[in-house]
Amino acid sequence: MSPGFFFVRVVSMLSRVCGLFIALTISAPGAELALSFGNSASDEIPAGFTNVVAGKGGPGVWKVVMDELPSAFAPLTDKAPVVSRRAVLAQTAMDVTDEHFPMLVYTKETFDDFTLTTKFKLVEGVSEQMAGVVFRYQDEKNFYVMRASGLGNNVRFYKVVEGVRSQPIGPSVPVARRVWYELKLECRGNKITGWLNGEPVIPELMDTSFKSGRIGFWTKSDSVSYFTDAKITFTPRESPAQVLVRDTVAKNPRLVGLKIYLLNEQGEPRVVASRDEQEVGEAGGEAEKTVITGGKLFYGKGQETVTVVQPLRDRNGEPIAAVRLIMTSFPGQTQQSALQRALPIVKSMQARVRSLDELR
Repeated sequence: MSPGFFFVRVVSMLSRVCGLFIALTISAPGAELALSFGNSASDEIPAGFTNVVAGKGGPGVWKVVMDELPSAFAPLTDKAPVVSRRAVLAQTAMDVTDEHFPMLVYTKETFDDFTLTTKFKLVEGVSEQMAGVVFRYQDEKNFYVMRASGLGNNVRFYKVVEGVRSQPIGPSVPVARRVWYELKLECRGNKITGWLNGEPVIPELMDTSFKSGRIGFWTKSDSVSYFTDAKITFTPRESPAQVLVRDTVAKNPRLVGLKIYLLNEQGEPRVVASRDEQEVGEAGGEAEKTVITGGKLFYGKGQETVTVVQPLRDRNGEPIAAVRLIMTSFPGQTQQSALQRALPIVKSMQARVRSLDELR
């Protein structure tokens, strides 16, 4: 194994929740995220996704259903099955509203450069039969799309900026109903390229509207569409909070430990950045929660270290995060002196943070 190369199978990111199977593999050039949908049907939206809609109409109805897919392996005998029955993601609402774009967006990662492959199938639809991917998604009014149309028999790329859609770009290509296709998309810097079943359909385009964003599945109007075997190869993105911790530790090498906590959707404190990156994702305690919700300070003294937990405030002075600093102790160390040591460190961090969004 050459110096600098590492390979980690991240078990903590491997889970089955609401039919979703997530596997994250990290290697030297980047990471690979595989999304499949378990072994059984489920009416629940897979964990890690959010249901959004662009344009008019209500959100789509996303669920996991069972469907037949071509086998990934050559049959050993002429009697071996050529298809397998598996769980796939489906958008099943048939809302005929025009300019109606249901999307299911993956929220656990933001992507800069990446390559995405996924299989899709157009199942039903009277006014539309479309399926695709939304990428570098900012919100429901700002994103890129690459999609295929069965009624239009074409593949198109377009962008939406502040709710205004650009002129679609792409070729006429036969896209049959009830047939599985593979869509591949690559983003490198401001370059965007797309393939359908291995054939280039979106030549290299250049656009600077969005440098990074989330990825998701996309449909239009009354399209009933299925998706499966989504795989994303990407360059891991260092969070702003982790950058802040790294820079702070570099300026203060005597810090034994440094962590930043944010409240999750359930109101529980979680480590979002740490000097020891293995601690990211760990739960905090009542001290961190009280610091974030009430702006209080905490102090603790061990045999060789002292710990201070202080709020990190936004530009309006409101606490948005908790910072836990662990420093070496010295003879005669008091609470007041520990707070005095911690205060300039937290102030320098705070000077770089204007809002909660700048930590995520």
